[in-house]
Amino acid sequence: MTVTKTKKVPPHAKRTIEGLRDTGYDFNTAIADIIDNSIAANASLINIDSEMDFEGNITIYICDNGTGMSEEGLDKAMTYGSPERNNPKSLGKFGLGLKTSSTSFCRRLSVTTRNEESEGIYKACWDLDHVGDVGDWELLYLEPTNEELELLYKTAKGNSGTVVTWEKVDRLLKDYQDPGGTYARRAMDKLIASLKEHIAMVYQRFLDNNNPTAENVSIFVQGEEIEAWDPFCTQEENTELVGEHTQNVEFEDGTQTSFTVKAYVLPRKEEFSTEESWKNAKLRNDLQGFYIYRENRLIHFGNWLGMFSNEPHGTLLRVEFSFDYLMDEAFDVDIKKSRVLLNRDLFDWLKKEFLPAPRRAANDRYRVGKKQNVKSASKNAHTTSNVSIGNHEKEVQISNVEVTNKENNNAEVTNSKGKVHINLPILDPVKDGEFHVSAVDSIEDGVLWEPALIGKHHAVRINTNHDYYQKVYLPNLNSGVTIQGMDSLLWAICEAELGTINEDTKFYLRELRIEVSRILRRLVQDLPEPELEDE
Repeated sequence: MTVTKTKKVPPHAKRTIEGLRDTGYDFNTAIADIIDNSIAANASLINIDSEMDFEGNITIYICDNGTGMSEEGLDKAMTYGSPERNNPKSLGKFGLGLKTSSTSFCRRLSVTTRNEESEGIYKACWDLDHVGDVGDWELLYLEPTNEELELLYKTAKGNSGTVVTWEKVDRLLKDYQDPGGTYARRAMDKLIASLKEHIAMVYQRFLDNNNPTAENVSIFVQGEEIEAWDPFCTQEENTELVGEHTQNVEFEDGTQTSFTVKAYVLPRKEEFSTEESWKNAKLRNDLQGFYIYRENRLIHFGNWLGMFSNEPHGTLLRVEFSFDYLMDEAFDVDIKKSRVLLNRDLFDWLKKEFLPAPRRAANDRYRVGKKQNVKSASKNAHTTSNVSIGNHEKEVQISNVEVTNKENNNAEVTNSKGKVHINLPILDPVKDGEFHVSAVDSIEDGVLWEPALIGKHHAVRINTNHDYYQKVYLPNLNSGVTIQGMDSLLWAICEAELGTINEDTKFYLRELRIEVSRILRRLVQDLPEPELEDE
């Protein structure tokens, strides 16, 4: 191909800036895009206010105490397709969100900012009508209004910060006969109420002072501080973690990262600690499914990504999926950061391997309508087994396990095959005498059992949320001999695994546990549900 000439062909200003108003934002996602910018600027306080005058003219302000910008920085921020941020973890991802989200609803976007107390305050404005009149990408620099200066001082306390202002708001409310009347104001109040719920959900990890994974941020809407909303109700005793998996990922260039999936089954109405807690859980059909977090910010929720339809029996199941910025391309995050597409392998694994057990658990709790208090029922069920195995441990052991790194669960196994380094749970006993058999709420990949080291003793961890445990163990809790026999079998399998494992077989032994656990699930699916008394 021979190049004979090059030309710069800038986009038509009016048609482009008007066309970019239709990128598919709703009010909540538009405001969230601006909040992303505030968090990316290290803001710890964000104030959102709206005003409607008697003629129905709406003005919206989003103000933060972040690092603010110099005049040059403001130029870049107001550029459509602004330069990539220095921090790749930034919630502001594409350099378009501030402009496209704002002009989806207003024809006049202003940004007032200062980055240091010693510098001046700058205000830049995109006025779509002005762009249309002059036919060029002409950015206006204006004097800040008194309202903007007051908001900046109120939020930033004389230090750095930024105010985003929407004026000429023409796409937020439908046309009312009286634009400033009662019905229009009620509609605006509903939008603000919805926005508060959206912020509480999307920025839950930032708003929760007890969450160590994200920087804490306080967000106020119309003077009301927004409290974090936990979709998984993790503070409720009867919420069950029924599936958990962390997948390490290595890219072709050697970059390493991981993503995590957790499945929670929420309590039914009568199982919540209080009626207020039940109401706050919002057990609605449109809030089941995946909750996908990028860099701690919720970007997608409320469905099964095309795997399943939202049905009533799935209302109690919510799945947390967390990843970092390194996975953006793999997950195809869209411009509004409100959608994520999974590649086919991950889609199939989630649907066919990870989700079946959590879906059954949620369906059982919804359908059966009774409390599965497995932890209480199995509390002392394995005491006899621990004593019995302890009495024979030394004479039947065929391997030696030495801890090499307890924090990372690394150990060296010595057996007749030689030495091999493996990962296995290295734990302290939860209660006196529990050195050999430990019943736990969940095990990675949903397996029934796995070998472990508890207080330097060879042990087996048994998953009480596996169907085999619930349908075979639980009905026999009163039969000590039966429980002891099943525990001894699983412990012996773990010891046999440790006694024969080597570098060539360790992957296949883990796969064997996964496959046996999956087959057992299918074999017991028609067995009756155990009848457990409530506490």
